[in-house]
Amino acid sequence: MLVLSRKVGERILIGDQIAITVVRISGGGVRIGIEAPSHMAVVREELATKAAVESAAALPLSAGGTTSVAEVQVASTPVEQQKLLPSPAPRKAK
Repeated sequence: MLVLSRKVGERILIGDQIAITVVRISGGGVRIGIEAPSHMAVVREELATKAAVESAAALPLSAGGTTSVAEVQVASTPVEQQKLLPSPAPRKAK
């Protein structure tokens, strides 16, 4: 994991298509802005995990009548998260 220090207004570039900007720092939180192509899902980790658990719960029950924890797939990488989530809604033009 790369750990960087940034001030408000400073950016981090990931490749040539993704930019992360520190928008505000207050209290114990940091507000960031993420610019990415519209075909890339940008999702908070807790929402991706929730979606994975909900989609697993919607699967047919196993032969034993229950779904075990081992059958729930949780995405641990951004690529896996994108596969589990529906396509993002089109972005509004600025």
